[in-house]
Amino acid sequence: MTAVVLALFALQLGSLVSPAWACGCGALVPGGSQQVAVGREASVVRWDGRQEQIVMRLTVSGDARQAAWIMPVPHRATATLADPKLFDALNTLTAPVHRARSHFWPQDGDWPLVSGGAGGGPPPGAVTAPGVGVVGRERLGPFDVARLTATDPDALGDWLHTNGFVLPSRLDQALQPYVDQRWEYVAIRLAPATAGTALNGALDPLHLTFAAESPVYPMRLSRLAGTPQSLGLYIFAAHRMKLSSTIGGSQPQVAYAGRVTTTSGPLAALAKGTPFLTAVNQEFPDPSRITGDHLLRRTATDATFQQVIYEDHLSKVAGVPAWLLTIGGGLAVLTTTGVLLAVRRSRRTRRPEIPPPPAFPPPPTRAPGS
Repeated sequence: MTAVVLALFALQLGSLVSPAWACGCGALVPGGSQQVAVGREASVVRWDGRQEQIVMRLTVSGDARQAAWIMPVPHRATATLADPKLFDALNTLTAPVHRARSHFWPQDGDWPLVSGGAGGGPPPGAVTAPGVGVVGRERLGPFDVARLTATDPDALGDWLHTNGFVLPSRLDQALQPYVDQRWEYVAIRLAPATAGTALNGALDPLHLTFAAESPVYPMRLSRLAGTPQSLGLYIFAAHRMKLSSTIGGSQPQVAYAGRVTTTSGPLAALAKGTPFLTAVNQEFPDPSRITGDHLLRRTATDATFQQVIYEDHLSKVAGVPAWLLTIGGGLAVLTTTGVLLAVRRSRRTRRPEIPPPPAFPPPPTRAPGS
């Protein structure tokens, strides 16, 4: 399964602002020295053994009026807009379960261990550079989508430069493995609905579909990121899935695993035929250590999993902490026992001694015959 999700990235500030990088599947490149940041990203991947579908939604901010995003795909892709309600349904389905749990002894935040502190216009026409083939180009909401082929990574860079975007040369080199494998590319221009305004807010979800013989998640481009990256995947398949290796990141963490029973709406439509959903998170503190693409594999069992968040509460009786009542009661018993023992001991000490009866001399004895 070619699982695709945008990886979280941050702005790099300095005397000269460098292009902001994002995602394991591609690069987000703002025009000129403008800045663009992805505040939130979400991607859904569906793989049925022959075809992959990817639904992506970005929430962006910054002063960029336009930006480009490049994603390699193993085969020719089609692009449409998706229903934003899909992500609302996924958030509800995979949300952690909250359960109450009581504790006897006070913890941080319970009295007296309170530590304080609150938590707390239409796009321009395509200009084709030598070595690049434009398979198709369409405007979908805020996206100007160009489906491309390229015989070498430099040609792809030339295409972007010709169309008005800065592409660092390092990305040309990172694309070489995909060129060697004869992958194709989806180049996406993000442009606001009103010309001249900055990109801001949640963008419409974009839905890509392409053939995929084996499940793979392209991650090579994220090694160029200058800031830590976060990977989050919603994976729809016939069975529970896993990332086969860490490829230079932290150990992947499963956030949810289970069958989808929804019968209506965009979630049900996407899950049809691939009813098992696996949500996986992974962190890349040092993106330069990324060694390749993610390969996805079926797990040994379809065991279900859902995160549980325990809300701890201090055990109380009539509003009074149970530990305080227990200790207070124990102290009261000990105090009472001590007082009783002291009183007994005191009484024994003060009891007067009864003098023995006086001794009387024995009666005189009489001699016989007297």
